[in-house]
Amino acid sequence: MPNLKDLKNRQRSILATKKITSAMKMIAAAKLKKAQAQAYAARPYTELMAEVLGDLLARIQDPAQLPAFLVGREPSRSHMLILTTSNRGLSGGFNSSLVRMAEAQINKLQTNDQAVKIYCIGRKGKEQLARRYHPLIVQTVDALDKPRFHDASRIAKELFNLFENQEFDSCSIIYNKFISALTQKTTLTSLIPFKIEKDNPAQQRIGKNAQTSRSPYEYEPSETDVLTQLLPKNLAVQIYHTLLENAASEQGARMSAMDTATRNANDMLKTINLTYNRTRQAYITKELIEIISGAETL
Repeated sequence: MPNLKDLKNRQRSILATKKITSAMKMIAAAKLKKAQAQAYAARPYTELMAEVLGDLLARIQDPAQLPAFLVGREPSRSHMLILTTSNRGLSGGFNSSLVRMAEAQINKLQTNDQAVKIYCIGRKGKEQLARRYHPLIVQTVDALDKPRFHDASRIAKELFNLFENQEFDSCSIIYNKFISALTQKTTLTSLIPFKIEKDNPAQQRIGKNAQTSRSPYEYEPSETDVLTQLLPKNLAVQIYHTLLENAASEQGARMSAMDTATRNANDMLKTINLTYNRTRQAYITKELIEIISGAETL
């Protein structure tokens, strides 16, 4: 028969945990609202930047005029993989899905005889990848709850310098794209060479412009000069976009995970309360039987 004192201690422990998870859920919900607004606000600018670059690419006919920072180096012998995770856990499968995709991509690149270098944004990514790929990690920076463009620009500048020093030939980034509070899509995006994803609205506009041979843009002094100036800015914009998407996804995943934990705590409390009441009833019944038996003996 379970001990009443042990059951009471378990009740207190679960109740304390429930209070923590409930508070964390409310905090994540408040942070999610702000992070979601930031992510949504940045999307039009990111799409427009991609549209302009795509339009420039379509105009430049000579591949030799395209900067290496835009198209990468061929053949690509070294690849920089950027992994964006969080600094904290308690967010369900948010970090594990990112790490799984990173490991799959590392294996794929190594199978193709490419040297892999890893740039970790967020401590959780480094902690998990370091177990198998510690020598490949070249840099780690903390993730931010409120990413700033300044932070993305600093990372972009560092990557630009590494590329110019021929430390890598191509680059991609892994992050969670925010769909809703309950849904995040683990995404791999190529930064170098620059590619526009199929689901990007900019891709549809570029396709229409190509079909009509008309473009809403004019460039001075030349397409190549404008492209050269835009490339470093575009990298910062793309990284900033992924940081915002990842930050919103993290809060959504944490809110969902804490909601599930709170519901589980409620279920456990119901079960333990039922067990406690039945055990207490059994103890009382047993004592009554002993008292009655003693009275009959007398």
